Amino acid sequence: MPKVLCARPAGDTAEEKKIRKLSGARHAPGDWIQRARVITLSWDGWGVPAIATAIGCHEKTVRRWLHRFNDQGLDGLADRPGCGRKRRITESERSHLIALVKTDPPGRPMRQSWGDLYAADEAGPPVWTLDTLTAAARSDGIDIHRSQVRTILLAEGVRWRRTRSWITSKDSDFAPKERGSSASTPTRPKTPR
Repeated sequence: MPKVLCARPAGDTAEEKKIRKLSGARHAPGDWIQRARVITLSWDGWGVPAIATAIGCHEKTVRRWLHRFNDQGLDGLADRPGCGRKRRITESERSHLIALVKTDPPGRPMRQSWGDLYAADEAGPPVWTLDTLTAAARSDGIDIHRSQVRTILLAEGVRWRRTRSWITSKDSDFAPKERGSSASTPTRPKTPR
């Protein structure tokens, strides 16, 4: 006859209170909530297959968390250190990349006080793009690829492109574009010649 697996009784009332509170939490990490629900459902008399169906996971997962809770208590519900892939880029390198985006590119023309345009490095990029940011980071000693730069900047919510300035001009003779034609005007189909 197979052994029935269930969570051990709580060590004290504080441990039980923490786990029950965590299982019903709305603003805690989802994996912690799921693991706490495994324990509370087991305390309520549910079997492993019923818990797996209720939570929407595999029975092996339920057994793993029950075993870890029985061995280590509340600390057994945490992720073990070293889980997942290690980051290739350190936090200081990420911070350096984000700080780099906030600086002016070396080739960006700046207006002098007398009105002339001047760039610190005329051969440098005038705007930050993913390619120019990757090249600048590599020149600073960070081994990074274009896709990693994009992922980091999207995760941080940082813009690496400046807004287009063609809408306004400092030229006194500049006339803005007229309003476009009506959207209800049908376009002509192109006829082959």
